[in-house]
Amino acid sequence: MRFEDYADTFKVFRLSRDGGVLTVRMHYRDEAMVWTALAHKEMPRLLDAVRSDPENRVVVLAGTGEAFIRTPEGYGDVYRSGKVKPSDWERGLGEARRMLFGFLDLEIPVVAAVNGPVTGHAELVLLCDAVVCTEDSYFQDLAHLPGGLVPGDGVQVLWPMVLGPVRGKHFLLTAQKIGAAEALSLGVVGEVLPAAADVEKRAAEIAHQLAGVDRLVMTHTRQLLQRPIRRALEQDLMTGLGVEAYVSISRFPEFD
Repeated sequence: MRFEDYADTFKVFRLSRDGGVLTVRMHYRDEAMVWTALAHKEMPRLLDAVRSDPENRVVVLAGTGEAFIRTPEGYGDVYRSGKVKPSDWERGLGEARRMLFGFLDLEIPVVAAVNGPVTGHAELVLLCDAVVCTEDSYFQDLAHLPGGLVPGDGVQVLWPMVLGPVRGKHFLLTAQKIGAAEALSLGVVGEVLPAAADVEKRAAEIAHQLAGVDRLVMTHTRQLLQRPIRRALEQDLMTGLGVEAYVSISRFPEFD
Protein backbone atom coordinates (compact mmCIF):
# COMPACT_ATOMS: atom_id res chain seq x y z
CA MET A 1 0.00 0.00 0.00
CA ARG A 2 1.17 3.53 -0.81
CA PHE A 3 0.80 6.62 1.37
CA GLU A 4 -1.52 8.31 -1.10
CA ASP A 5 -3.85 5.30 -0.98
CA TYR A 6 -4.80 5.89 2.66
CA ALA A 7 -3.54 9.32 3.74
CA ASP A 8 -6.86 11.13 3.28
CA THR A 9 -9.26 8.32 4.16
CA PHE A 10 -9.65 9.01 7.90
CA LYS A 11 -11.92 11.54 9.60
CA VAL A 12 -10.22 11.79 13.00
CA PHE A 13 -6.59 11.14 12.02
CA ARG A 14 -4.57 13.57 9.92
CA LEU A 15 -1.50 12.01 8.31
CA SER A 16 1.73 13.52 7.02
CA ARG A 17 5.12 12.03 6.27
CA ASP A 18 8.64 13.42 6.33
CA GLY A 19 11.04 10.89 4.91
CA GLY A 20 10.16 7.66 6.68
CA VAL A 21 8.57 9.37 9.69
CA LEU A 22 4.77 9.18 9.57
CA THR A 23 2.98 11.65 11.83
CA VAL A 24 -0.54 10.65 12.87
CA ARG A 25 -2.32 13.62 14.40
CA MET A 26 -5.47 12.78 16.31
CA HIS A 27 -8.27 15.36 16.28
CA TYR A 28 -12.00 15.82 16.63
CA ARG A 29 -13.31 18.41 14.17
CA ASP A 30 -9.84 19.99 14.10
CA GLU A 31 -9.74 20.34 17.88
CA ALA A 32 -8.54 18.08 20.69
CA MET A 33 -9.31 14.41 20.15
CA VAL A 34 -12.52 13.29 21.85
CA TRP A 35 -12.60 9.50 21.78
CA THR A 36 -15.76 8.40 20.03
CA ALA A 37 -17.10 5.31 18.30
CA LEU A 38 -15.64 6.70 15.07
CA ALA A 39 -12.11 6.83 16.54
CA HIS A 40 -12.59 3.30 17.86
CA LYS A 41 -13.57 2.15 14.36
CA GLU A 42 -10.87 4.03 12.45
CA MET A 43 -7.85 3.24 14.63
CA PRO A 44 -7.58 -0.48 13.69
CA ARG A 45 -7.93 0.40 10.01
CA LEU A 46 -5.27 3.08 10.37
CA LEU A 47 -2.85 0.63 11.96
CA ASP A 48 -3.48 -1.89 9.18
CA ALA A 49 -2.64 0.78 6.59
CA VAL A 50 0.51 1.90 8.41
CA ARG A 51 1.75 -1.66 8.66
CA SER A 52 1.08 -2.29 4.96
CA ASP A 53 3.21 0.63 3.73
CA PRO A 54 6.92 -0.30 3.60
CA GLU A 55 7.92 3.36 3.31
CA ASN A 56 6.90 3.98 6.93
CA ARG A 57 9.90 3.66 9.25
CA VAL A 58 8.60 5.34 12.45
CA VAL A 59 5.21 6.64 13.63
CA VAL A 60 4.75 9.81 15.69
CA LEU A 61 1.36 9.78 17.44
CA ALA A 62 0.41 13.37 18.23
CA GLY A 63 -2.57 15.25 19.62
CA THR A 64 -4.28 18.51 18.72
CA GLY A 65 -4.94 21.59 20.82
CA GLU A 66 -4.90 21.32 24.60
CA ALA A 67 -5.41 17.56 25.09
CA PHE A 68 -4.09 14.28 23.73
CA ILE A 69 -7.29 12.21 24.20
CA ARG A 70 -10.43 13.27 26.03
CA THR A 71 -13.33 11.15 27.25
CA PRO A 72 -16.63 12.68 26.08
CA GLU A 73 -18.91 14.23 28.69
CA GLY A 74 -21.66 11.82 29.67
CA TYR A 75 -19.66 8.95 28.19
CA GLY A 76 -21.12 6.40 30.56
CA ASP A 77 -24.75 7.50 30.19
CA VAL A 78 -25.36 5.47 27.05
CA TYR A 79 -23.97 2.34 28.72
CA ARG A 80 -25.97 2.88 31.90
CA SER A 81 -29.10 3.29 29.80
CA GLY A 82 -28.84 -0.25 28.43
CA LYS A 83 -29.05 1.00 24.85
CA VAL A 84 -25.76 -0.53 23.75
CA LYS A 85 -26.87 -3.79 22.17
CA PRO A 86 -25.01 -7.12 22.09
CA SER A 87 -24.28 -6.56 18.40
CA ASP A 88 -22.65 -3.22 19.29
CA TRP A 89 -20.45 -4.97 21.82
CA GLU A 90 -19.59 -7.71 19.35
CA ARG A 91 -18.32 -5.09 16.92
CA GLY A 92 -16.59 -3.07 19.65
CA LEU A 93 -14.79 -6.08 21.09
CA GLY A 94 -13.37 -6.92 17.69
CA GLU A 95 -12.25 -3.33 17.17
CA ALA A 96 -10.61 -3.22 20.60
CA ARG A 97 -8.66 -6.39 19.98
CA ARG A 98 -7.56 -5.24 16.53
CA MET A 99 -6.53 -1.86 17.94
CA LEU A 100 -4.34 -3.11 20.78
CA PHE A 101 -2.77 -5.95 18.84
CA GLY A 102 -2.51 -3.65 15.83
CA PHE A 103 -0.06 -1.55 17.84
CA LEU A 104 1.91 -4.64 18.75
CA ASP A 105 1.92 -5.95 15.18
CA LEU A 106 3.61 -2.84 13.83
CA GLU A 107 7.20 -3.62 12.91
CA ILE A 108 8.21 0.00 13.37
CA PRO A 109 8.49 2.06 16.57
CA VAL A 110 5.83 4.51 17.74
CA VAL A 111 6.76 7.77 19.45
CA ALA A 112 3.99 9.47 21.44
CA ALA A 113 3.99 13.28 21.49
CA VAL A 114 1.59 13.87 24.37
CA ASN A 115 0.48 17.49 24.22
CA GLY A 116 -1.85 17.52 27.25
CA PRO A 117 -4.27 15.48 29.37
CA VAL A 118 -5.08 11.87 28.49
CA THR A 119 -8.40 10.83 30.07
CA GLY A 120 -9.54 8.13 27.67
CA HIS A 121 -7.70 5.15 26.19
CA ALA A 122 -4.63 6.24 28.11
CA GLU A 123 -3.35 2.69 27.71
CA LEU A 124 -2.49 3.52 24.09
CA VAL A 125 0.40 5.63 25.37
CA LEU A 126 1.74 2.55 27.17
CA LEU A 127 1.86 0.68 23.86
CA CYS A 128 4.19 3.28 22.36
CA ASP A 129 7.97 2.83 22.37
CA ALA A 130 9.02 6.34 23.39
CA VAL A 131 6.80 8.89 25.14
CA VAL A 132 7.35 12.63 25.52
CA CYS A 133 4.78 14.81 27.28
CA THR A 134 4.17 18.41 28.32
CA GLU A 135 4.43 19.61 31.91
CA ASP A 136 0.65 20.08 32.09
CA SER A 137 -0.13 16.57 30.85
CA TYR A 138 -1.79 14.08 33.14
CA PHE A 139 -3.14 10.55 32.83
CA GLN A 140 -6.54 9.48 34.12
CA ASP A 141 -9.12 6.77 33.37
CA LEU A 142 -12.51 8.49 33.11
CA ALA A 143 -13.92 5.96 30.66
CA HIS A 144 -14.53 3.00 32.96
CA LEU A 145 -15.61 3.12 36.62
CA PRO A 146 -16.68 6.78 36.42
CA GLY A 147 -18.72 5.83 33.34
CA GLY A 148 -20.19 2.67 34.88
CA LEU A 149 -18.01 0.27 32.91
CA VAL A 150 -15.71 -2.54 34.01
CA PRO A 151 -12.10 -1.60 33.13
CA GLY A 152 -11.56 -4.64 30.94
CA ASP A 153 -10.33 -3.40 27.58
CA GLY A 154 -6.63 -3.66 28.30
CA VAL A 155 -6.28 -1.02 30.99
CA GLN A 156 -6.49 -3.77 33.63
CA VAL A 157 -3.45 -5.39 32.03
CA LEU A 158 -1.24 -2.47 31.07
CA TRP A 159 -1.56 -0.05 33.99
CA PRO A 160 -0.67 -2.61 36.69
CA MET A 161 2.28 -3.69 34.52
CA VAL A 162 3.66 -0.15 34.55
CA LEU A 163 2.56 1.11 37.97
CA GLY A 164 2.70 -2.14 39.93
CA PRO A 165 -0.36 -4.13 41.03
CA VAL A 166 -1.44 -2.00 44.02
CA ARG A 167 -0.90 1.42 42.45
CA GLY A 168 -2.37 0.18 39.17
CA LYS A 169 -5.58 -0.93 40.88
CA HIS A 170 -5.72 2.31 42.86
CA PHE A 171 -5.37 4.31 39.65
CA LEU A 172 -8.24 2.47 37.95
CA LEU A 173 -10.55 2.34 40.99
CA THR A 174 -10.28 6.00 41.99
CA ALA A 175 -9.93 7.76 38.61
CA GLN A 176 -6.72 9.18 40.01
CA LYS A 177 -4.79 11.79 38.05
CA ILE A 178 -1.10 11.13 37.48
CA GLY A 179 0.66 14.35 36.55
CA ALA A 180 3.62 14.67 34.24
CA ALA A 181 6.37 14.78 36.87
CA GLU A 182 4.98 11.73 38.67
CA ALA A 183 4.41 9.94 35.36
CA LEU A 184 8.10 10.41 34.61
CA SER A 185 9.15 9.01 37.99
CA LEU A 186 6.79 6.03 37.59
CA GLY A 187 7.99 5.18 34.08
CA VAL A 188 4.78 6.11 32.25
CA VAL A 189 6.68 8.63 30.10
CA GLY A 190 10.30 9.01 29.09
CA GLU A 191 10.68 12.79 28.98
CA VAL A 192 8.76 15.89 30.14
CA LEU A 193 9.12 19.21 28.33
CA PRO A 194 7.54 22.63 28.94
CA ALA A 195 5.18 23.03 25.99
CA ALA A 196 3.51 21.20 23.12
CA ALA A 197 5.89 22.72 20.57
CA ASP A 198 8.86 21.38 22.53
CA VAL A 199 7.24 17.95 22.74
CA GLU A 200 6.60 17.77 19.01
CA LYS A 201 10.13 18.88 18.19
CA ARG A 202 11.64 16.31 20.54
CA ALA A 203 9.33 13.53 19.30
CA ALA A 204 10.41 14.32 15.73
CA GLU A 205 14.08 14.17 16.77
CA ILE A 206 13.61 10.76 18.37
CA ALA A 207 11.63 9.53 15.38
CA HIS A 208 14.24 10.58 12.84
CA GLN A 209 16.97 9.02 14.97
CA LEU A 210 15.08 5.71 15.04
CA ALA A 211 14.34 5.95 11.31
CA GLY A 212 18.08 5.87 10.72
CA VAL A 213 18.52 2.51 12.48
CA ASP A 214 18.92 -0.52 10.25
CA ARG A 215 15.40 -1.77 9.47
CA LEU A 216 16.10 -5.38 10.44
CA VAL A 217 17.65 -4.31 13.74
CA MET A 218 14.73 -1.99 14.49
CA THR A 219 12.07 -4.55 13.60
CA HIS A 220 13.45 -7.26 15.84
CA THR A 221 14.28 -4.85 18.66
CA ARG A 222 10.70 -3.61 18.74
CA GLN A 223 9.24 -7.11 18.61
CA LEU A 224 11.53 -8.22 21.42
CA LEU A 225 10.69 -5.26 23.67
CA GLN A 226 6.94 -5.70 23.13
CA ARG A 227 6.88 -9.43 23.95
CA PRO A 228 5.96 -9.04 27.66
CA ILE A 229 3.01 -6.82 26.73
CA ARG A 230 1.87 -9.20 24.00
CA ARG A 231 1.98 -12.17 26.36
CA ALA A 232 -0.03 -10.33 28.99
CA LEU A 233 -2.68 -9.13 26.53
CA GLU A 234 -2.98 -12.53 24.89
CA GLN A 235 -3.69 -14.01 28.30
CA ASP A 236 -6.18 -11.49 29.70
CA LEU A 237 -7.49 -9.03 27.10
CA MET A 238 -10.43 -11.04 25.74
CA THR A 239 -11.47 -12.15 29.23
CA GLY A 240 -11.56 -8.54 30.34
CA LEU A 241 -13.48 -7.43 27.27
CA GLY A 242 -15.97 -10.25 27.76
CA VAL A 243 -16.63 -9.28 31.39
CA GLU A 244 -16.95 -5.61 30.44
CA ALA A 245 -19.50 -6.47 27.75
CA TYR A 246 -21.43 -8.91 29.98
CA VAL A 247 -21.90 -6.37 32.77
CA SER A 248 -23.05 -3.71 30.33
CA ILE A 249 -25.48 -6.01 28.53
CA SER A 250 -26.88 -7.27 31.87
CA ARG A 251 -28.56 -3.89 32.27
CA PHE A 252 -31.11 -4.81 29.62
CA PRO A 253 -34.58 -5.33 31.18
CA GLU A 254 -34.77 -8.96 30.09
CA PHE A 255 -31.75 -9.70 32.29
CA ASP A 256 -33.45 -8.36 35.43
